[in-house]
Amino acid sequence: MIESNLPQGIALAGDLTGEDIGAWSEELMADFEAHAMDGNVGSRLLSENERVRVWEIRLQPGQRWHAHRHVLDYFWTAVTPGRSLQHTADGTTREVEYAQGTTKHYTFGKGEYLLHDIQNIGDNELIFTTVEHLDSANDPLPL
Repeated sequence: MIESNLPQGIALAGDLTGEDIGAWSEELMADFEAHAMDGNVGSRLLSENERVRVWEIRLQPGQRWHAHRHVLDYFWTAVTPGRSLQHTADGTTREVEYAQGTTKHYTFGKGEYLLHDIQNIGDNELIFTTVEHLDSANDPLPL
């Protein structure tokens, strides 16, 4: 089960539905379809061992990281403050603001996942560290 600090609109099902999805571009819809099973949850894999995968996401202002699927328990920490625009597979679009050091933890039950993208809509580079726990209820997706 996902912990209670999960933002509104996080998708646990794969269908693209929801009130905001009608405003999505064809390109965005195609990106979600193309990356529906993409386990690259960051722009660079920093480290991996038998217990964890440690990822970095670096987004310049305006830059977007494509849709990707989280199936493993994980947490992320905002290394820099900033703002993002995110779309989730339930059709939700939302803006999120981060303070430096903001950290969120997520837990997924068997078969649960989060499919979303992220775009930097702030004025400075947006950097996150994400740590996935390989001993989660779901098997890791291939990279």
